[in-house]
Amino acid sequence: MTNIAICAPATPITRDHARALKELVAAEFPQHRVHFHEQCFMQAGHFAGDDLARLTAFVECANDPDFDVVWFAKGGYGSNRIAEAAMVRMNAAARAKTFVGFSDCGYLLAALYKAGVGQCVHGSMPVSARSERGREAVRRVMRWIGGDTSGVEPSLDGTTPAVAFNLITLAMVAGTPMMPDLSGHVVMVEEVSEHLYAVDRLFFHLAGTLPRIAGLRLGAITDVPENYVEFGQSPEEIARYWCDRAGIRYLGRAEIGHTPANRVVPFGLASPPSGS
Repeated sequence: MTNIAICAPATPITRDHARALKELVAAEFPQHRVHFHEQCFMQAGHFAGDDLARLTAFVECANDPDFDVVWFAKGGYGSNRIAEAAMVRMNAAARAKTFVGFSDCGYLLAALYKAGVGQCVHGSMPVSARSERGREAVRRVMRWIGGDTSGVEPSLDGTTPAVAFNLITLAMVAGTPMMPDLSGHVVMVEEVSEHLYAVDRLFFHLAGTLPRIAGLRLGAITDVPENYVEFGQSPEEIARYWCDRAGIRYLGRAEIGHTPANRVVPFGLASPPSGS
């Protein structure tokens, strides 16, 4: 039995979201148990409770030895505001856990990875369980938690460490105390709802701040707003341009992003999930 704690470090979910996931788990994954922290349903303006409430819930879930996995409920914005404070509160139980999420929750994954706390995993989140296409992304994570690696990003070879981030999240983390050392890693990035000129700007920043990485893979760039004039380069052309300028190997595409096809990427060297 794998016990999974769910908290919301950024924005809230509804009880309907929680109900949809619980029904899916009961029907298809009886070997797992999910527990939603009550904080998931709090609201303080944009956030799922104020900073202290979100910090407290995350620390409680991470440090509770009864849970094997902490799964972030939803992204949005806000996990950066609690990430550094959370790291100094992690105990031995947290260091044995798996932490799953992506998008804005990449701030926490970055901080955890830098601190050497647990197994960090880029993966879809419980908020997606209400739609059929979203449920398949959730199933991919649940299977991985159970030891089935069929939903892992296919380019992972088990010999080169890898990470995966939302592009703007990684750009914002770079140069801060939360930034892990990504030397020798394959870095995968994706983005949603940003103009292509903004994607280009983010690559400009990363090209000047990333260390000597093993290479970069580009995930999905989706829901790009229409600009008053065409940017003139595709997302892949942008990625190649900045990789060439920075002397970074461009390794092709990755099957990650804000889509139902989002694949699982364990940080570091791919390994079976703890507790499976």
